[in-house]
Amino acid sequence: MSKIEQVGLQHPEPAQGYAGDVSPQLAFRWIESGEAVLVDVRTDAEREWVGFVPGAVALAWKQWPGMALNPQFDAQVSALRDKPLLMLCRSGVRSIAAAKRATELGATAYNILEGFEGDPDEQAHRALRGGWKLRGLPWKQN
Repeated sequence: MSKIEQVGLQHPEPAQGYAGDVSPQLAFRWIESGEAVLVDVRTDAEREWVGFVPGAVALAWKQWPGMALNPQFDAQVSALRDKPLLMLCRSGVRSIAAAKRATELGATAYNILEGFEGDPDEQAHRALRGGWKLRGLPWKQN
């Protein structure tokens, strides 16, 4: 039984290659309970320009510019795997890839649905259709 199940928190269905998908609200509850770690897999540039979640571990899946895979990702995930990892990206796509890789490395890793900014609207604006920011969860901007 996982620590999350032991403390009675909601447990999602497993996904193909990783532990499952969680809503931003559920992810926040897990973080607040101390039973999971938030890992922001967006680039340093995204966190700097768009905003960040205080207390999140900043661990880019891909690096700006060029979006090459982060060569330090595996080592840094391996150092975190004592608790379940909640992967957060812009819209919930890169975080799936990061969760799958973290799972391959022995971590229990989840994808946060909707990401930090959610999907774009008809005008290609983000943070209006889902996401950590829209849900009113803690974040800051430089």
